[in-house]
Amino acid sequence: MNTQIQHLYDLAQCPERRIIGLMSGTSMDGLDVALCRIQGSGPQTRVSLTHFETVPYTDDLKAEIRKVFAKKEIDFQHLCVLNPWIGRLHGQMVNDCLRQWGLTASEVDLVASHGQTVFHAPKIQHQLAQFPNATLQIGDGDHVAVTTGIITLSDFRQKHIAKGGEGAPLAVYGDYFIFSKKDENRLMLNMGGIANFTYLPGNLNADEVFTTDTGPGNTLIDAFTRQLFNQPYDADGRIAAQGTINPALLHELKQHPFFAAPVPKTTGPEVFSLAYVEAARQRSQTDRDLAPEDLLATLTRFSAETIVEAIQKAIKPGEPYSVYWSGGGMHNPILTSHIREMLPNFRFANTDDLGIPGDAKEAILFAVLANEAVAGGHTSFGNRQGVPTVSMGKVSFPD
Repeated sequence: MNTQIQHLYDLAQCPERRIIGLMSGTSMDGLDVALCRIQGSGPQTRVSLTHFETVPYTDDLKAEIRKVFAKKEIDFQHLCVLNPWIGRLHGQMVNDCLRQWGLTASEVDLVASHGQTVFHAPKIQHQLAQFPNATLQIGDGDHVAVTTGIITLSDFRQKHIAKGGEGAPLAVYGDYFIFSKKDENRLMLNMGGIANFTYLPGNLNADEVFTTDTGPGNTLIDAFTRQLFNQPYDADGRIAAQGTINPALLHELKQHPFFAAPVPKTTGPEVFSLAYVEAARQRSQTDRDLAPEDLLATLTRFSAETIVEAIQKAIKPGEPYSVYWSGGGMHNPILTSHIREMLPNFRFANTDDLGIPGDAKEAILFAVLANEAVAGGHTSFGNRQGVPTVSMGKVSFPD
């Protein structure tokens, strides 16, 4: 037997695995690096976070990614060279974190690398009859493995698509294993570039669990903050707090058919882009005289209302629910106050209260997916659309 395959087999038998989860979302703030100790698998999964760091992307790195990000027409050579380049950079970021934490590669069993999403194209979005759901993440796993010297699992979303899913959101699998609690209906709300939530029923029935995108989280807020204020994001919602919500624009922003589609569903910045907002401004006749602060206030309300309306479609009237939020949006008090206002009977908390820091949650979830691919794979989620029962991740050996 190949010694590396033997090593992977031995890891699967160990009572505990040390796994680094890597996540960079559509907001492109940086690479989240989470070193976890994971015991068990499936519903018996137990996770403890040992170290966490967000390694910021430089402006130059963001600029290179934005040349291909969410664009139908690109320089194909640039995409080709970005794939290994991002993989090596992510590997170097892992190495830097290990040095900072006083650890060596030999003290880590696996790396779980999500990669950098550059285009997401579910069939409901691309409308090409002969083609399936599609998504593309760059940052090649072989380059991560060779750069770090650690076995790497990557490209998780392709198996999800191969089994009939849309490749996103994948949080449902890790959320169910980590956060389910008997007799408490939980909604794990992640507000990244695109917002999504996982529904975890208090009866612990995996057949009822699902994850869905709700629409924009921070992607439009961030994009217009960069364009109009030359800032990376609306820190603490301070710009939106100075503005007034424009009802006409808000109405037009909510007219996309995505919002009427049943859950689970996915979307991305390919749909909810600067051009999308400008078209809504023209229809609402707010393209000339709307103050920048009013635009940010309206976009923040847009994210909040579409999150809440998606949640309201998923819940059962009369039952109690707890919302645990994570992602960059949880730091925006204007966004969170809108959500609280529209869901007055819900209990709200951060995933920090469950032992998982909200900023680290997505990276941890990919570590859990890698653990499940190596040591689990026995939990059935039924055969529902969007939530296939599947193990995900392609294996890259360092040698």
